[in-house]
Amino acid sequence: MAIELEATSKAEPANEKARLHLPPGPGANLLVSTLKQKKWVAPIAHFTHLAADYGDIAHYKLGRRHILFLNHPGYLREVFVVQHANFIKERTQQRAKLLLGEGMITADKARHKEQRQAAAPAFHRQKIDAHAEEIVRRTAALRDQWRAGEAHDIHREMMTLGLGIIGATIFRTDLGEEIHALNRAMADIMNVYNAIVLLPGIRLLLQVPFTPLRKFVHARRQLHEAVDRLITEHRRRGPDPSGTDLLTMLLESQKSCGWSDEHVRDQVITVILAGYETTAIALTWTWYLLSQNAEAEARMHEELDRVLNRRLPGYHDLPLLRYTEMVMAEALRLYPPAWAMGRLALNEFQVGEFRMAAGTTVLGSQYILHRDARFFPDPLRFDPERHTPEAKAARIKGAYFPFGMGPRQCIGEAFAWMEGVLVLATLAQRWKLRHNDRHKVVAEPLFTLRPKDGMPMRVEGR
Repeated sequence: MAIELEATSKAEPANEKARLHLPPGPGANLLVSTLKQKKWVAPIAHFTHLAADYGDIAHYKLGRRHILFLNHPGYLREVFVVQHANFIKERTQQRAKLLLGEGMITADKARHKEQRQAAAPAFHRQKIDAHAEEIVRRTAALRDQWRAGEAHDIHREMMTLGLGIIGATIFRTDLGEEIHALNRAMADIMNVYNAIVLLPGIRLLLQVPFTPLRKFVHARRQLHEAVDRLITEHRRRGPDPSGTDLLTMLLESQKSCGWSDEHVRDQVITVILAGYETTAIALTWTWYLLSQNAEAEARMHEELDRVLNRRLPGYHDLPLLRYTEMVMAEALRLYPPAWAMGRLALNEFQVGEFRMAAGTTVLGSQYILHRDARFFPDPLRFDPERHTPEAKAARIKGAYFPFGMGPRQCIGEAFAWMEGVLVLATLAQRWKLRHNDRHKVVAEPLFTLRPKDGMPMRVEGR
């Protein structure tokens, strides 16, 4: 049952009001409710409530803004694929420009297309297979450092490994000790991320001294300086003769497109963040889930032993490591690093029977839809068999989208799958990881779905 608009506003003149047809949803304005209760509404809990109470489509207001939450593959594909030209990044995601500038994640329309075209060759399958050996070499070095009985924060270990991999492969740079400074900077940024995207007047608040927000300013400066050094060193060395280096491609595009040095830096920061943060987090959740599901872990070990016979994996092994890939796919279902996505409507639009105004924010959540029993029976159960070729063919299109959907689907998806499977295979050949049960596992929805307070685990030999 639809509800009428409460009042006419500048964004909703009377003639528009008559045309609009809004879905059901909570009557109270979310911003007003939050201020009255003096209690922050956690986004995943809020989305869960909307899906449980209103189903596939729900409407609410945040201040003067109309918000549409979609929880069905058909509705999501309608906005993010079919009508994508009518939508740009929504407002809170635009706040990410404070960190990413005009990089590929935050850019829209022609600028986004230009950037994606410049970066696309570096992520072509014929290019990324050349990086497999470096991924395995770095992972094997980490494997050899571990000792049975040691305790490690696996989240930190995967972040450090991932950052080293992205530097050595995509940017042809050994980050060395720079890795630790970059990881610390990213941790400081993520700790205040929700405040950055949600607080009004954030640009002014960032100028106020002696506040927690100043950590963001300091960390961003560290990140910028590190990337500037990376670019300067790359220019000193000259272009990559192999043709697989993204930074070479970006610098070539700078000449042809007239990009500033700051714009190139924005692109590099975006690729670094998207290229190591999401895969490292996906691997962290995978190790945790394997530690809780002995049968799946044993099946993966059997596949690794049978296919690899104690040798290190390579790119040519990927088609044979199907169950290992299915394990990672199931971890991405339960804990998708990119846990939600949003768009802002440029013009009026229709979804199903409902008509929404220009300026409406549309939200969808991988985390919520991936746990919907209609599409994944017994949804909280870890079951890699959900990702067999037969199961994927039978699944409704758009029900599983850990890397997004539509023209803005993650450009590095193929690289992420390759890296994830090779890292899992290399480490799991020798080690099992056991979660510290005294640690409470909490998924923290920041820019990505990070494990709150890390992931302490113990190394055990196989």
